[in-house]
Amino acid sequence: MKKILIGTHNQGKFKELAYLLAKRYRKISPKSLKLPSPKETGKTFLSNSKLKAKFFSKFVDYSIISDDSGLCIKSLGNKPGIHSARWAKKYGGFKKAMRLILKKLKGQKNRSAFFICSLTYINPSGKTVSVVGKIAGKISDEMLGNNGFGYDPIFVPLKEKITFGQMKKSKKINMDHRHIAFQKLKKKTKIL
Repeated sequence: MKKILIGTHNQGKFKELAYLLAKRYRKISPKSLKLPSPKETGKTFLSNSKLKAKFFSKFVDYSIISDDSGLCIKSLGNKPGIHSARWAKKYGGFKKAMRLILKKLKGQKNRSAFFICSLTYINPSGKTVSVVGKIAGKISDEMLGNNGFGYDPIFVPLKEKITFGQMKKSKKINMDHRHIAFQKLKKKTKIL
C-alpha cells in the first residue's frame, strides 16, 4: 500500500483529505509521527501550503499533500483569511471566534464570504504541484449545525439554504473548497 502524509495537524482537514484520497493510499498524519508544525510565515494560502509540504518532506521519503485554508469575509477586508486558525486560538476557540464575527457583522447588509483552500502535493523526487480552490457564499445570522469543523456553522454556500455545519458530511466534503482544490490537483498530477 502506498503511503501519503497528509500535512496538517487539524483533524477536520485530515479527515476530509483522507476521505478524498483514493483507498489505495495509507494516510499518515504528522501527529502519528510526532512531527511538529512549521511556522506559517507565508502571506498567502498558496505560499503557506507550499511551505508546509516542503517542511514535512524533510521527514518522510514518500508523497505529501498539505493544506492551507481559511474563511475570507468581504466586509471584514477578507479577514480572518490566512489567520483563520490563529483567530480561533487568539479568541479562545472557533465558537468564540464565530461569535465575534457575527457581532462584527450585526446590521451589515454585505455578508458575502468565501472559503479558500490551497493544496500542495510533493512526490518523493521533489516534484511539486500546487492548486487553489474557492467556494463563495455568505455568513449566516447565527451559528447553525454541529457537523463539520472550524467556521462551518456560519457559512452558507451559494445556492444553498443551510450552513456547512448543518449539512451531511458527505454532501459538504463533495462540494467544498477542499474538494474543488483536490479535483484540480487530481487533474494536474494524474495519480491521486
